[in-house]
Amino acid sequence: MSLFSAVNTAVSGLTAQSTAFGNISEDVANSQTTGFKRIDTSFVDYLTTSTPDENEPGAVVARPDYINNVQGAITQTDNPLGMAIAGQGFFAVSQATGQVNNVATFNSQQRYTRAGDFQMNANGYLVNSAGQYLNGWTVDPATKVANQNALVPIQVNQSAYNPVATSTVTLAANLPATPATGTATAASPVSSQITVYDSLGTAHAVTLNWTQNAANDWTVQVSVPDSTTGNTDAGSADVQFGALSGNGVAEGTIGQVSASTSDPGTVTTAGFTSGQPASLAFTTNFGSGNQVINLDLGTYGGTTGVTQYAGTAYSLSGLTQDGVPPGSFSGVTTQANGDVTVNYNNGQTRTIAQIPLVTFNDPNGLQGQNGQAFTGTASSGTPLAEAVGTNGAGSLVTGSVEGSNVDIATEFSNLIVAQQAYSSNAKVVTTASQMLQSTLQMIV
Repeated sequence: MSLFSAVNTAVSGLTAQSTAFGNISEDVANSQTTGFKRIDTSFVDYLTTSTPDENEPGAVVARPDYINNVQGAITQTDNPLGMAIAGQGFFAVSQATGQVNNVATFNSQQRYTRAGDFQMNANGYLVNSAGQYLNGWTVDPATKVANQNALVPIQVNQSAYNPVATSTVTLAANLPATPATGTATAASPVSSQITVYDSLGTAHAVTLNWTQNAANDWTVQVSVPDSTTGNTDAGSADVQFGALSGNGVAEGTIGQVSASTSDPGTVTTAGFTSGQPASLAFTTNFGSGNQVINLDLGTYGGTTGVTQYAGTAYSLSGLTQDGVPPGSFSGVTTQANGDVTVNYNNGQTRTIAQIPLVTFNDPNGLQGQNGQAFTGTASSGTPLAEAVGTNGAGSLVTGSVEGSNVDIATEFSNLIVAQQAYSSNAKVVTTASQMLQSTLQMIV
């Protein structure tokens, strides 16, 4: 009986080593595959009989040992959309199933991968080399908040960036407490010019002219040369600093802004409220209807906007506006925090999605699929989508990809061991067969 058991056991050894050889072959073949996770082999002994007085040979079975939690080498790439994960997370991806009315449809089963060599396809989707579509959280364009309730394939809209009319101009500057002789007068005011945009995205110049009336008392006049109203003077406002304003603010800070009694034009002001914005608004028309522009001078009693401190010259430190000219799509980039950002040739950007990283209690329990992808199982645990850098999800390395975690030297060592074990089992089968033949010849 032991001779037959020996043959069966050796044959199971041949089968097990064949399985190990197959795993080694797959690992070696995918040693250069982006995001590939190697498969080692574990051997399990099955007994027939084992007592203190008797042991009957059993069998050995090869089991795959998935190594999904070991990271491959991260290397830089010239692909700007390439991403690698430093940590234990996975990208969530979808498999396309076809199209309905020229709109892509996807398999409802979520897949996960470390293959981050994504590129934008003809329809604007981010797809890796295995044809898997990157999923993410969509970002509301108004609130800039990501919807973390649903993972959907990320699609980049390549439409133009619509123009935005200027509504606010922000000024930061220091008006000289003692202007040089001949400056900051009605005949020679100090000026700042800024480009603003109308509702069609056309650029126009607006000039702010500052004249000192007396110590701590200035007038700012707004000049709009492109106004279609026939009057380039949009009006003026009186700006008072420190104690002169009659309000409790520090010297050198704005204490009152009020429309000029001699040249109010279209200027309106809200008056003094401690700690609130010191601003004025004026109305102009560039041919597309009335446009109200707010001039932000800082806060009452604050030091971050317009001040009046010691000096003889006007010092401009910042002059910005919130209008935007029209822009065309120029590209898409991914950020280290997971944001997917669309860039336009007018200098504007728009975040359209955020890429989360998905973690599992046991990533080695994932079920392998085609294209270096995995699906969740009861062994892997529930997938948890986390923002980059939170709760152990790992971090993103942009402009890079993760290589295979296969080590060729180790695989060749395993290959030699598997070959020797296979040959040894084959020798056992041959020897047992010869012994059986000898036994049969004795009977004859």
